[in-house]
Amino acid sequence: MRRLFAILSALFFAVQVNAAELGDDGLHKASWMRDTFKDLSEDLEEANAEGKRLMVIIEQRGCIYCKKMHEEVFVVPEIESYINENYFVVQINMFGDVDVTDFDGTTLPEKEMVRRWGALFTPSVYFFPEEVPEGSVANQVAVANMPGAFGRWTTFNMLNWVVEEGYASDEPFQKYHARKFESQKK
Repeated sequence: MRRLFAILSALFFAVQVNAAELGDDGLHKASWMRDTFKDLSEDLEEANAEGKRLMVIIEQRGCIYCKKMHEEVFVVPEIESYINENYFVVQINMFGDVDVTDFDGTTLPEKEMVRRWGALFTPSVYFFPEEVPEGSVANQVAVANMPGAFGRWTTFNMLNWVVEEGYASDEPFQKYHARKFESQKK
C-alpha cells in the first residue's frame, strides 16, 4: 500500500510541476501561449506562416475551471505537445484592459471585446479557419467554440477535430468524439 501511495504521490507532483504559472494578471501562463499585440488578423497570419491553427482562449482571474484545465488537462503530455505542434494560442483576459483588434478592424479593450463576442464562460476557446473573410467578427467566423472546462479526451478530440477540419465534414464533433473515445478508453 505504501508503494502505491508513493507512486501516486510522485505522479501527482510531476503533473503539478508542469502546471502553468500565474502571471501578474492572475491568469495561467502556459509555455505554448503567445505574447502578441492581440491583433487577430496579424495573429492569424503568423499562425498560418508557422503552419498552425489560431486558437484564442478567454480566461479570468480566479477561474476554477481555467485552473482545472491548466492543472489537469493542458498538462497531459499528449495534449501539451499537440497544442505546441499545431496551435498558435492567444490568451484574452475576460476583464482585461489590453486592446484587442478583431478581424474587422474594431479595436476594444479585452473586456469589451469579450462582451462583443458574447463569451459568457471561462475558459472559452475559439478556433479559427486558415482564412477569414475581410470585415469578419471573430465569434461569427470561429469554426468551433469550446465554452467551459472539459476533460482530457473531449479537449484532445476537439483539438484534433479542428486540425483535421472536421467542421467541414458531415460528421459533427459529438459523433467524432464518440467514435474516437471508444478507441481511447481501451
